[in-house]
Amino acid sequence: MTLSASPTAADRATVVIYSGGMDSFTVLHRARREGLAIHALSFDYGQRHARELEVAARVCQRLGVPHQVVDIRAIHGLIDASALTDASREMPEGDYGEANLKDTVVPNRNMILLSLAIAKAVNIGAGRVDYGAHGGDHMLYPDCRPEFVERMNAVAGIANFEPVTIHAPYLRSTKAQILAEGLAMGLDYADTWTCYRGEALACGRCGSCRERLAAFAANGACDPLPYAVEVA
Repeated sequence: MTLSASPTAADRATVVIYSGGMDSFTVLHRARREGLAIHALSFDYGQRHARELEVAARVCQRLGVPHQVVDIRAIHGLIDASALTDASREMPEGDYGEANLKDTVVPNRNMILLSLAIAKAVNIGAGRVDYGAHGGDHMLYPDCRPEFVERMNAVAGIANFEPVTIHAPYLRSTKAQILAEGLAMGLDYADTWTCYRGEALACGRCGSCRERLAAFAANGACDPLPYAVEVA
């Protein structure tokens, strides 16, 4: 009889790239339900919606999850060709589409963040990095496509002597499907921030807000966040 190997410390730990948004919030709780030791990693890259970092910190403090915010604003000048990182650019409004998607693409963002998260995983002996790329982002953001994740996963396996697996559990799920799973887990999405404007109230007009609201509507649920405009 062949006995299965006991899980190693690396198998029991993961670094979760945690922005404070809906997707990473659900990924974080999914990893908790797996019983993994979680190290949450957030990044300040000069995003206009830096309020998400405050939400992430608050959630991690309440859950007792180790949380590190990495200040990479020094690279801001390398990635500022986006409405998300350049306040002088007008933030597109309305549902996502080809006409406005390029305005919110931050160059090479996920490759940068994954690279740093992999380094963190190797440094602390974690065997996995979790992040919240999802199916709805495939046409919008090239670094959320399955091909990108698959190739980054291959690189993560050979870039260090200690291989790391990139885990994107919602890679082929829609935002509505992610929300459905989170609601089934009893998660409170008042503890998330989605709006790209990062103001006192969610705007309800940017593509990110519109996608979030559509996901709640698809699940027959009310979004617990307050909005600056009346939303259906």
